[in-house]
Amino acid sequence: MTEIQTPLKETTDIIIDEGGEALKLCYQCGLCTGVCPWNRLTSFMVRKVIHKAQMGLVDFESDEIWRCFGCKACVDRCPRGVEIPYVMRALRRVVMEVGAGIVPHSLRITEKNTSAVGNPLGEPPDKRMDWAKDLGVKTFARGTEILYFPCCYQTYDPPTRKAAVATVNILKKANVDFGIPDNNVVCCGESIRKAGAESLWQRLTKTNIAIFTELGVKKILVTSPHCYHTFKDEYPELGGNYEIVHLSEYLAELIKEGRLKFSKPLVKKVTYHDSCCLGRWQGIYDEHRQILASIPGLEFAEMRDTREYALCCGGCAGRLWLETKKGERPSELRLEQVFELEADILAVSCPYCMANFNDGIISMGKTEVVEIKDIAELVAEAL
Repeated sequence: MTEIQTPLKETTDIIIDEGGEALKLCYQCGLCTGVCPWNRLTSFMVRKVIHKAQMGLVDFESDEIWRCFGCKACVDRCPRGVEIPYVMRALRRVVMEVGAGIVPHSLRITEKNTSAVGNPLGEPPDKRMDWAKDLGVKTFARGTEILYFPCCYQTYDPPTRKAAVATVNILKKANVDFGIPDNNVVCCGESIRKAGAESLWQRLTKTNIAIFTELGVKKILVTSPHCYHTFKDEYPELGGNYEIVHLSEYLAELIKEGRLKFSKPLVKKVTYHDSCCLGRWQGIYDEHRQILASIPGLEFAEMRDTREYALCCGGCAGRLWLETKKGERPSELRLEQVFELEADILAVSCPYCMANFNDGIISMGKTEVVEIKDIAELVAEAL
């Protein structure tokens, strides 16, 4: 017998109050489910989740609340442009902020780390800039042209830290007037906000905005697409307005102006993975390919799914901090496309992508098959 359920308007109103206004636009065509990367690996009925939210019948203890990667593939195909990642963020806020469900243990630890010490890894804040202590780079002061802001992962995690080191070396070689923050800055908060921790994001943002204001920061260079997105599109909500540039944009500009000249051929076959936060969220696709095309000796090859159709690595919207069992990791699906090309190097422009792909080649036993490198590393090697 079919059970008749009564819509709960109060629950729907709470979801809308937490930022889920977009769910009103959905007319249940189901295209979102068809393009969601989860459905290449397992089953995730996005349309059904949205319909439950419209009806106020959401199970806030279900792991479906935490599935969304925020990759935006659904939005780009939606005939009404329904911002599903924001609906999913609203559902998570109901859990995180209102207390209506259960936060996964690993994500709760990440939230506590970020709240307590200003970074999701739980590392000492007074060691945030230790990665740069032997690089001869100055701390940003009033009057400096550019603030280079590496993300938390690039300041504390050794494999992804290589991108920050390479960035500093490139900027110095191009005689760029830049500085890095001191240890008082905190996480940009982008990922934890998409995971539903709105009040924490606001606290982090206000801390950074106060520091940037005191220093007179006008232009911020980032190597993380997540920092890019929140600094550019979200910090203005709280009065933080700056010129935000991703390293890929800046490198393409430096190369075009002749301020960077390559002298060492890189005789490798390289493919590139489009970050969701830079690609579908920001429309930045060409700069990375221009950079790679300019490196002498490099053979560039495209994967099957590229640009706006690129597969998500699975790391955004808090998913980096959640356990995903083997066989259900989109990073491994993406790596299979790399192996098909027999590429020597998978180039990335995002620390989350790098972390997930490094984990992937280890779990797949392919560490000898392909290297994962940030584009900054490739540029630095060829100078």
